[in-house]
Amino acid sequence: MNTKSASEQDKKLKNKKYTKELRKLQAELCTLQDWVKHKGLRVIILFEGRDGAGKGGTIRAITERVSPRVFRTVALPAPSDREKSQMYMQRYLAHFPAAGEVVIFDRSWYNRAGVEYVMGFCSKEQHARFLELCPEVEKYIVDGGIILIKFWLEVSDKEQKRRFEARITDPIRQWKLSPMDLPSRTKWFEYSRARDLMLKATDTKWAPWRILVSDDKKRARLNCIHHLLKLIPYKKVPREEIKLPKRSMKGAYDDQSTLKGRKFVPEKY
Repeated sequence: MNTKSASEQDKKLKNKKYTKELRKLQAELCTLQDWVKHKGLRVIILFEGRDGAGKGGTIRAITERVSPRVFRTVALPAPSDREKSQMYMQRYLAHFPAAGEVVIFDRSWYNRAGVEYVMGFCSKEQHARFLELCPEVEKYIVDGGIILIKFWLEVSDKEQKRRFEARITDPIRQWKLSPMDLPSRTKWFEYSRARDLMLKATDTKWAPWRILVSDDKKRARLNCIHHLLKLIPYKKVPREEIKLPKRSMKGAYDDQSTLKGRKFVPEKY
């Protein structure tokens, strides 16, 4: 439940404050990263939500300052003909974390509960079967020692419309406009019903959904990281003091003059 008043929600977060808070949270993510490696934890974080809800920007805020060897983002394309013939979960299992890894799914197996169901890419029977089996599969995942965290980003009709219109007119954002975005605008209520069916079936004690209000992208990113840090207990791992060694002069030579005559990038800026 959102406890902020409408006036507080309408007030924009200044860039300076956002940057300051984000830097603090990202520093804590680096501490969490050390703990994950130290303890050999296996973590899955999945992001779902309507098109234009801000999943990509939230994931970038999480991964911007951490190691891609620890925090790995998975955004799978549409399944190939071969993958369509596999067990539905099979292509996702191949990307699950090993010890000391955090895997972030930018959309996940919940495609079957959302876009596949609404757009008719799966049958009603396949959809119903998914909702029936998904909680059991996730219990197996959690019982196997993986920390599973699920975020649903909820964006309003008005804000989604604004973001889509910005994608249409802004050449820097046009690449974000997927073939599914425009049809999803016409099927707002179908997606709402699909969301509610999904939450009813898969919001379990062992793998609960966390709803992230994302009309304000900056606040959503900060709230997400802050909550994520609360969900994984961690401590600061002691580090050995690091000293930078001096450059050895053994075999020294004029290594800059050897670059004369090479093709350099023009210094325009």
